[in-house]
Amino acid sequence: MADITTSKHQDMVEAAGMPVGSGVIKPTYDPRLTNEDLAPLRKQHWGSYNIFAFWMSDVHSVGGYVTAGSLFALGLSSWQVLVSLVVGITIVYFFCNLVAKPSQVTGVPYPVINRAAFGVLGANVPAIIRGAIAVAWYGIQTYLASAALDVVVLKFWPGLAPYADVDQYGFLGLPLLGWCTYALLWVLQAAVFWTGMETIRKFIDFCGPAVYVVMILLCGYLIYRAGWSEIDLNLGDVRYHGWDAVPVMLGAIALVVSYFSGPMLNFGDFSRYGKSFAAVKRGNLLGLPLNFLFFAILVVVTASLTLPVFGELITDPVETVSRIDSTFAIALGALTFTIATIGINIVANFISPAFDFSNVSPQRISWRAGGMIAAVGSVLLTPWNLYNNPDVIHYTLETLGAFIGPLFGVLIADYYLIRRQRVDVDDMFTMSPEGRYHYRRGYNPAAVVSTGVGAAVAMVPVLWTTGPHMKTVAQYSWFIGMALGFAVYFVLAEVFKVKQLSRVEEEPAGAAV
Repeated sequence: MADITTSKHQDMVEAAGMPVGSGVIKPTYDPRLTNEDLAPLRKQHWGSYNIFAFWMSDVHSVGGYVTAGSLFALGLSSWQVLVSLVVGITIVYFFCNLVAKPSQVTGVPYPVINRAAFGVLGANVPAIIRGAIAVAWYGIQTYLASAALDVVVLKFWPGLAPYADVDQYGFLGLPLLGWCTYALLWVLQAAVFWTGMETIRKFIDFCGPAVYVVMILLCGYLIYRAGWSEIDLNLGDVRYHGWDAVPVMLGAIALVVSYFSGPMLNFGDFSRYGKSFAAVKRGNLLGLPLNFLFFAILVVVTASLTLPVFGELITDPVETVSRIDSTFAIALGALTFTIATIGINIVANFISPAFDFSNVSPQRISWRAGGMIAAVGSVLLTPWNLYNNPDVIHYTLETLGAFIGPLFGVLIADYYLIRRQRVDVDDMFTMSPEGRYHYRRGYNPAAVVSTGVGAAVAMVPVLWTTGPHMKTVAQYSWFIGMALGFAVYFVLAEVFKVKQLSRVEEEPAGAAV
């Protein structure tokens, strides 16, 4: 029986692209807080390439392509956009390293490491918020993949065009064809989650590099058609010069950070598998500043060449592929981008809610069940309405940033300033009132209040769009929420005597550092 249980667990781990390795459950661990997915890992063996591959899967999607391309159409010169990209992705890199360390050192996922800050039960607050956000992104990425598939379907069967018109055959904002392709990809992803085959893990690792191959081939084809002289890194008219460009550049930086804010927050779900913190940092360096910058340049070169080749600027990679006079090229390109988007969903939006929802009720919700909750919830949110035009895209990112920012600020302030990088792993799995992280009935009021204050204030400019300069301020919702969460928690930790209640000064010799 034990062998069957272990096999099923390994299947779940493999299906999500993670290395096999059950958590170590000690006799003192409370079942209400523990299962094999949440317990400290028995073995950590991810190297730098595994982390690099994770970021490639996260970046190399249709959403990443459109986001990177949109920055070059803001009215800035190419060098200003590149500076914004470098600054934005460097911020992401720095913050990812901060989030990575506590989980890598302890071997526990994001919701569990939050027990030190929020309390053993209070950790469900960030878990549910992050899980809900993952559900939204799961739906958005599935929708983007289905939209890519729609382009290919219409290319091969143009007679289906009426069914792609939401006004003729639409329901809840999505046309019939869109419903069909969304359902197809939804079922395909659910099947991937359920199979538990080792080949699935290898397939996910393959996705990021595969997109590079297709994009380089596509770029080469366009250069062959148009010539090197037609490459232009400015995708629109340069409207901002000198100091006038600074606010726009800051907005571009904020957009980059907001786009990565989700996986950045729960990056501990992946860094826990790192064999060393140094390996994680190397993987982050390769996957973020270097990889993202190269990807962005490849995106803009490809997009700029669509103008001389096809007579119009095309910022959707699948639409670009569909213009090529080759059935094989269209099928290969669209299939690759679709598979890559499925890959990012498995990596970024299945693993997070799987851990987060499992943390709420470890004995009732398995890793697999958590992922399926996300899959079902993604349909109920009608994600195509969250990501169907530029204004809604910005509103969606700003809202997500307002809630993610404070969670990030509280976690960083607690681990680095309050605990000075020392936690008692075993006490994160006990319901005893004597446990370090029991606080007040399992909740740390300082963390919960700080999160609420940060999110509430950060949402003001997002909702008050007619207020003075509010539209501009809303771009920085993540930074506002993060700064407030960080500062308010640092103050309230003293008010609520967090150090004394969690006995920070009395950490045992075996504490994780």
